[in-house]
Order: sequence, then C-alpha cells, then structure tokens
Amino acid sequence: MAIFLEGWPMVSSEYPARSVEAHPAYLTPDYVFTRKRAPTRPLRLIPQSATELYGPVYGQESVRPGDNDLTRQHEAEPVGERILVTGRVTDEDGRGVPNTLLEIWQANAAGRYIHKLDQHLAPLDPNFSGAGRTVTGADGSYSFITIVPGAYPVVGLHNVWRPRHIHVSLFGPSFVTRLVTQIYFEGDPLLKYDTIYNTAPDISKRSMVAQLDMGATQSEWGLTYRFDIVLRGRNGSYFEEPHDH
Repeated sequence: MAIFLEGWPMVSSEYPARSVEAHPAYLTPDYVFTRKRAPTRPLRLIPQSATELYGPVYGQESVRPGDNDLTRQHEAEPVGERILVTGRVTDEDGRGVPNTLLEIWQANAAGRYIHKLDQHLAPLDPNFSGAGRTVTGADGSYSFITIVPGAYPVVGLHNVWRPRHIHVSLFGPSFVTRLVTQIYFEGDPLLKYDTIYNTAPDISKRSMVAQLDMGATQSEWGLTYRFDIVLRGRNGSYFEEPHDH
C-alpha cells in the first residue's frame, strides 16, 4: 500500500494494481493470526509518489563477501544437510533485477530458531545462527549456502507444525518493490497442512516452493534448490503477512 504525499507528482502506471491478485485474503479464519490483523474496513489504493517508485532504500556497502554462506559463520559447520539455494530476481517481464538486497533467516536442522521467543524443545546449534544476506548480480542472480531447516510445532496450538521453510526479504529498486515471503521445499508432506501456505491463491502456491535442481547439484557436496522471485505484477511472488517466525 502506497502513501500519498501531497504536492508530489504521481507516477503509478509502472506498477499495475493487478499485483494484489497474487496475494491471499487478509482474513483467513484457518490461519488464526489473521483474525486480529485483518482490516475491518475496505482498503483504499492510493497512487504512488515518485519517491516511493525511485527512491533509494538501503546501503549495499554493508553486505560483505561470504555473508551468503550460513555454514561458515562459526568455528565448525552446523549440523544438518548442506544445500545450495539459487535463483534469479526478475520483474514481471522477466528482466533481471540487479543490486537487490536479499536477507534470509531460518530454523536450524532441529527446527529451532536462535531467538528468545522460540520455546520449542529442540536443541540450539552453536555453529548455526540462521541468518544471511547477499546482493543480486547484474542478471538478477543470487545464491545462498545453508542447511535444510527442520520442521517445528507451533507452540500453543494443538498438533500444528510448520513445514521446512526459509524466510526471505527483498528490497528491490524502490520502496514499492519490498517483498517478504517464505521458501518451501518440493515434496514436503507438511505443506498441505500449513495454514500460511494455504492462505495463498492457487496461482501463487508454486512460486513459493523451491524446486530440486539436479543439474546444478554438486556431487558429494550437497543438493541444489532453485527459487526464482518475481517482484510485483500479475506473476509476482506471494507476499507474506508479518508474523513471529
């Protein structure tokens, strides 16, 4: 949702309003946290200003080489199955989006976040912090080295389990291309039970699941999963509503 700033020129034609078709309903009763977060009044679309469309959003100089390797942040490698997650960030016309900041965070192989609010009875891994960042290349490509996160129960809800997933945040070329979503893994049997995944429209579900890429898998090292991301537009990736994990 854009914010109207009186006196600024309006430039809205480059970001079609059809983007909202890729997003879930604000109120999805089976996803209990939406009951309090969903708006109670009709939403009103406000034209974007030039600042929102073209303004800088962050400083890339803080991203260091190796920040995209979550297995090299401590003295030893973390416990778990090492994987490479790779893909491209594009606009809805398939053009690569360069210089885009990607940040990920995830649970360890036992399904435990290194966060004070995580009360899941699973061990922490002293060699895994679960967070990394990188910047896309000239063609929009990116990669992360990490481990497969573990599934975990949602404390306080009866027999509710989150499937394996990695959170990802992107800052595109402007404020209106901010995207927060989750990377799921193909073949996960818990997907069909996940309320967050099931809030997404059918046209968006496939875009949330990383596909095993055997052609890019490295022998005797680790599997590779491909996860492409589309910023905005009718083919845009699902936008996740904020929540604790």
